[in-house]
Amino acid sequence: MAARTRRRWTVLEAPGPRDRGSAVAEFVMVSALLLLVAVGVFQLGLTLHVRNTLIACAAEGARAGARADATEGEAAARTTALITDGISPAYAVQVTARRVTADLGVRVVEVTVTAPTPIIGLLGPSGTMTVTGRAFDERQVAAP
Repeated sequence: MAARTRRRWTVLEAPGPRDRGSAVAEFVMVSALLLLVAVGVFQLGLTLHVRNTLIACAAEGARAGARADATEGEAAARTTALITDGISPAYAVQVTARRVTADLGVRVVEVTVTAPTPIIGLLGPSGTMTVTGRAFDERQVAAP
């Protein structure tokens, strides 16, 4: 038969005088780092949300301007109205629409939105973001 080994339990001693209060300092350092990471993730999520909303508004505005009876001004106005309703009027300051010829001679309506990057506090990115929405121009089907 195999001999059984006994487990020995060690008794943890109370922290010495040099370790007292270190839990508070460690908590402050770890929570500050955790808060910084959480704010960074929130900043990224907010920026992506605003970017995706601007792309959707630009694409919808391009579709409105791509109708056979529509003008570029209607595309820009629709995009501006959607951005104002969806996010804020501050993001709808610079909206342009134009008719361009894409690859293989396909004519499209292109709406470009340049908006500020949303920031949280002083740690976020600064600058602007530019998004573009395109739609097939129906005029080329109506009058080739």
